[in-house]
Amino acid sequence: MKVLAGKVALVTGGSRGIGREIAIKLADAGAFVAINCTSRGVEKAEAVLAEIRAAGGDGMVKPFSVADSKAVDQAVDEIIKAKGAVHVLVNNAGIAKDNLFMRMKDEEWDDTLNTNLKGAALCARAVVRPMMKAREGVSINLSSVVGQMGNAGQAAYSASKAGLFGLTKTLAKE
Repeated sequence: MKVLAGKVALVTGGSRGIGREIAIKLADAGAFVAINCTSRGVEKAEAVLAEIRAAGGDGMVKPFSVADSKAVDQAVDEIIKAKGAVHVLVNNAGIAKDNLFMRMKDEEWDDTLNTNLKGAALCARAVVRPMMKAREGVSINLSSVVGQMGNAGQAAYSASKAGLFGLTKTLAKE
């Protein structure tokens, strides 16, 4: 029997890169995987889902903005209504709008923090009550060494990932 058989996972940013690999590995372990993507990533997310299904797994594509609290809540509610729970949340969605700090536009800063930090917080908040009620669940946040060390030209990315370290530690204590 597969270790995650009967479990439901939500992987944000699951249409490519690290998120794609995580979604495939979770499905290989038996989880039903909800693959989050932006509206621009639906085709790639559907390709990931097709690969999962070809290997004998299952899932769904869930396009929504992780930075939109209503969209996050609605998507999590839909997953729970369809599958009964979210047992695993992988906060992987992230962007990097690199620019020297003195040249950075407000929009670049806001987009990065909203996706990388606020998005993780909103997704965690949406699943925490159902997980606590079920007395099971795990939330995994992917960060970066840049959040600890900083990097020239990545002030917003670095700040968002440092914030994610703090959020993760706080949620673990709560």
